[in-house]
Amino acid sequence: MKFAYKFSNLLGAFYRHGNLCFSKDGNSVISPVGNRISVFDLKNNKSETLPVSTTKNISCLGISPDGNLAILIDEDGAAVLVSLVTRAVLHHHHFHSPVHSVSFSPDGKKFVITKENVALMYHAPGRNREFNAFALDKSYYGPFDETTCIDWTDDSKCFAVGSKDMTTWIFGAERWANLIYYSLGGHKDIIVGCFFEKDSLDMYTVSQEGTLCVWESDTELEGLRNDDDDVEEIIGEDGETRGDVIKGSTDTPKQVEGIKNVRYSQRSKHYFNKAGDFNKLTAAAFHKKTHILVTGFASGAFHLHELPEFDLIHSLSISDQRISTIAMNPTGDWIGFGCSGLGQLLVWEWQSESYVFKQQGHFNNMNSLAYSPDGQYLVTGGDDGKVKVWNTNSGLCFVTFTEHSSSVTNVAFTSSGFVVVSASLDGTVRAFDLHRYRNFRTMTSPRPAQFSSLAVDSSGELVCAGSQDSFEIFLWSMQTGRLLEVLSGHEGPVSNLCFSPVQSVLASVSWDKTVRLWDMLDSWETKETLRLTSDGLAVTYRPDGQELAVASLDGEITFWNPQTGGQAGSIAGRHDLQMGRKETEKITAKQSAKGKSFTSLCYSADGESILAGGQSKFVCIYNIKEHVLMKKFEISCNLSLDAMEEFLDRRKMTEFGSLSLVDEGTGDGDGVELSLPGVKRGDMSSRRFKPEIRVSSLCFSPTGRSWAAASTEGLLIYSLDASLVFDPYDLDMDVTPASIRQQVKKKEWASAILLSFRLNEMPLIREVLEAVPYDQITVVCSSLPDVYVDKLLNFVASTLEKSNHLQFYLSWAQCLLTLHGQKLKNRSGAVLPTVQQLLKSIQRHSDDLSKLCDWNIYNIRYAAALSKQRGMKRTAAESLSDEEEEEEEVAMDSGACFCKVIKKR
Repeated sequence: MKFAYKFSNLLGAFYRHGNLCFSKDGNSVISPVGNRISVFDLKNNKSETLPVSTTKNISCLGISPDGNLAILIDEDGAAVLVSLVTRAVLHHHHFHSPVHSVSFSPDGKKFVITKENVALMYHAPGRNREFNAFALDKSYYGPFDETTCIDWTDDSKCFAVGSKDMTTWIFGAERWANLIYYSLGGHKDIIVGCFFEKDSLDMYTVSQEGTLCVWESDTELEGLRNDDDDVEEIIGEDGETRGDVIKGSTDTPKQVEGIKNVRYSQRSKHYFNKAGDFNKLTAAAFHKKTHILVTGFASGAFHLHELPEFDLIHSLSISDQRISTIAMNPTGDWIGFGCSGLGQLLVWEWQSESYVFKQQGHFNNMNSLAYSPDGQYLVTGGDDGKVKVWNTNSGLCFVTFTEHSSSVTNVAFTSSGFVVVSASLDGTVRAFDLHRYRNFRTMTSPRPAQFSSLAVDSSGELVCAGSQDSFEIFLWSMQTGRLLEVLSGHEGPVSNLCFSPVQSVLASVSWDKTVRLWDMLDSWETKETLRLTSDGLAVTYRPDGQELAVASLDGEITFWNPQTGGQAGSIAGRHDLQMGRKETEKITAKQSAKGKSFTSLCYSADGESILAGGQSKFVCIYNIKEHVLMKKFEISCNLSLDAMEEFLDRRKMTEFGSLSLVDEGTGDGDGVELSLPGVKRGDMSSRRFKPEIRVSSLCFSPTGRSWAAASTEGLLIYSLDASLVFDPYDLDMDVTPASIRQQVKKKEWASAILLSFRLNEMPLIREVLEAVPYDQITVVCSSLPDVYVDKLLNFVASTLEKSNHLQFYLSWAQCLLTLHGQKLKNRSGAVLPTVQQLLKSIQRHSDDLSKLCDWNIYNIRYAAALSKQRGMKRTAAESLSDEEEEEEEVAMDSGACFCKVIKKR
């Protein structure tokens, strides 16, 4: 069993807070999700979460003009320089206070960040190795309040900064004699966006109350004059070099003799539709080439205007929540919107008025998840009452079911993989069809009950749900939807259910400290009762059905033999949880962890290990045979979540208590918003709290290559395929890439394959395998030792998923299964994950190719019908012309005869 699982992707969350950015080619949108960033490929319909993270939620990000570098800045001002090419962290820097915006210059040589009321310009990291990648060039002072936005001129000579003091400041990126600084007013609210016109110093400023000011400059960009005065560097009180400090004021800058200063005049002023405070303008973006201004409002609506005439092109409401950020791709065709209230990410093509991308995660906590039998899909249920189905290859949600009216507590796939079953606190168990995307079966109990657990048997015919208030288990038939039986016996809420994979035996665990095994074939009676030392929280069967694992409230995981009812062993996992201390708790994290336990269990695909998670940032994986902890996976390092730090932050302690207990109201925070019931507009009673880190559900993929965890951060996927792991097998001095390639030249195919597997470098194995001639595959497969058959089959299954050589690798798989099928069957337990992965790959390619083939068949039939129709028309036309010729000949013959008759007469 390998434990080299690496973070692979983050699903279920698309946008949290911060600004969106498009890639250089405009085909991908980069979105901050908590303390990570995700890249959504809009052309190929795929998503990828970068394996880098900050210590707190990301508040702003900037992408270099060449698309190779990204600067991520969190809420505290800690910055991370990331290479988007290698996905590696290049540099760490701390700005010591929250940063509001960051922007690279168009030439890529500088970048500006704004914090508090100052703008700092840095030299952008170059291609050369530097001790300090962020070298401060100039500091710009001018605004009296916090800064909000930045924009550059096209030639990188000047930049503008908007502020909460209702002014916009224009600064020279270099020492210009006629433009040191300039302040623009004219607004009555916070500046949301400031934009330069293309190749000009003319400006547009947009404020929160819905006002657009058009400013005209009396100087062109070419008219800026250099100032050759020497400027000394100033050292700040903190010892940091501040470079050239430029301090703006309300007074007019001093005029250099013979050079006229740049001046601005307001050309026009426009007003957006206003509907009170609730419809404030919250975000804006401007595309210079097309002169399109996009503005978003608190009501969820957005407007498209063409400037400078302010002609309304389009207006649409895309959400019922505040639009937090807007971005446009380089060509100006696509507009990206982020709504932090519901976690929505939308990309709109304004010319065709259609969605390019529309995704939203669970609004509240994600409670449960389940893999489909082939590992291609994941289904999740949340507190928002939604059931979402995700594609594991693309990382995107392709269907959402909203029939439940309350929290979804559990979800499951049937054995066919085309039916999703969900249980909810609204008292219903619903079955959804993934062919027609509809709720085709709704199962209820005779008396209203809140279902907290769910299980579906291996045949897909029986559905069970446990009640948390009546302590009963309800059993339905999937075919008819009728209630078959109500199983009574538990004396406490039923916390979890699980069907045996090989028998019709149901295991139920309850708060009454018992696990009951129910025989579905023998009058639904209790087959066995297992006594626990504490309240039972989770139960799961091993994939072969020969073992049962139970998690209890005292933090122990016990293993039972379901045939004999005897206990096979136990693991004390209380000390492995390592709970963090909540900000409002009076006791230490060590004392708090004593009362915590695992709430979710899951066996690995081979049954040798077990995953366990609960109210902690760690997921533990145990070896069952040795009963030892093998590895701990840290789900998140995001300090914006509660219960993350082990010790109390003394900086928040005052003589009156912790500052964390002070309710800051709504503000601009990222916490979960709580409002009074029925309130649709501004709510003065709304409060925010920090979500607590926890793992609510765990599930191993049937292929054994990955596992998923439903947590506060979202749906995290950990995979063996995330990175190359060098794991040699039976290695000696003679096994080198050169010797392997020498065997390939000699056409010793079997020997080359054995040596490549001993070295275990994936690119080399692929090179050797693809060098084998097609007609030699059967010969090579028959000569392989048994130990290498499993390895080769595993490699073929993983490579087939991404390779273009479908027939080649399918031939390898067919030969291996045909020649070694009986031996593989004898060790089916170890080979099953590989076979399931192979089935997953084949099924995915089959789906893709079947769509293409159906489309081609349709086109061919259409072309054939069209040519047939044209042929019929041509035949009809030819026959018609033949008839006309015959008629003409008959007419000519009759005319000749008529002439002869006349002559005779």
